[in-house]
Amino acid sequence: MTSPPEGVPVVVLAGGSSRRFGSDKLAAPLGGSSVLERAVAGIPSGWPVVLVGPPRPLARPGARWVREDPPGGGPLAAVLTGLAACDGGVVAVLAGDMPAGGVVLRSLVAALGTDETVGAAVAEDDDGRVTPLLGVYRRSSLAHLGLGTGHGGRAMALLDAGYVAVRVGAAAARDVDTPQALAAAEAEADLGAAGASAIHAGDRPPG
Repeated sequence: MTSPPEGVPVVVLAGGSSRRFGSDKLAAPLGGSSVLERAVAGIPSGWPVVLVGPPRPLARPGARWVREDPPGGGPLAAVLTGLAACDGGVVAVLAGDMPAGGVVLRSLVAALGTDETVGAAVAEDDDGRVTPLLGVYRRSSLAHLGLGTGHGGRAMALLDAGYVAVRVGAAAARDVDTPQALAAAEAEADLGAAGASAIHAGDRPPG
């Protein structure tokens, strides 16, 4: 399956109470930016972005904000609200606390393929756990979940219509729910920056 020229619309979940983290995890500093900014920055350029949650400043051009129905209704309600704000038969979902998740969305779109009996392609971590909040969905696979019915519902209901799992690795599948998870994401960001610096240094001619 190839993406349309304008890209696949992406619903970014940017609400939640951050109870386990202890403060606003999406605003937590990470790699010179924030957790949410890093997640959104990984989304391919030009893909439409709809964020679900209380509006906040964001660098992404053209990003739109909507509020989940009902407010505070949880991730399933947020996905359904974002879905209603998007066009197209295929929609991506990204949790805003997954700072490295956006970079694998192209791979998930490719994995969804053209088999209409497969409703979704979702990320799987190195331990074999799938996360419905990093995935690509056919709109038809979510038709049984009507807007407003997701209050307090389990996000795993998104997978009812069947899915393929795509191994994306620990970094892409990590959600920053705790200070310890933020520290791990920060270490990975530092390693990525160091690797990029080494590559650029190697490209320079000897002085």
